[in-house]
Amino acid sequence: METLAQTFTVTDAAAKRIAAILKNEPEGSRFRISVQGGGCSGFQYKLDFDTRPPGATDMIIEKDGATIVIDDLSLDFIRNSTLNYIEALGYSEFEITNPNATAKCGCGNSFAV
Repeated sequence: METLAQTFTVTDAAAKRIAAILKNEPEGSRFRISVQGGGCSGFQYKLDFDTRPPGATDMIIEKDGATIVIDDLSLDFIRNSTLNYIEALGYSEFEITNPNATAKCGCGNSFAV
């Protein structure tokens, strides 16, 4: 049986940042990751916060005060990936490292499989 840790990894830095943002979001908010068609490489990541309850087939990851939801269709595209949060001089961002991607755009927001 596949475990959440084998399916999708959330780094400590990403969980910490999500938890900090969730403190300022409406009660019951979650960080949602999905994959949509579009972008310069074919698919693009969508990262947002919402209060929609998870669906019956959604994967829910809870880590260090952060709640992350990924729908089952999107999970097929990002299985075995890692969500990280990077802070560098002049910018900060969430980044998904996706071993399934065969190509990606320069900004890293879209990919091909």
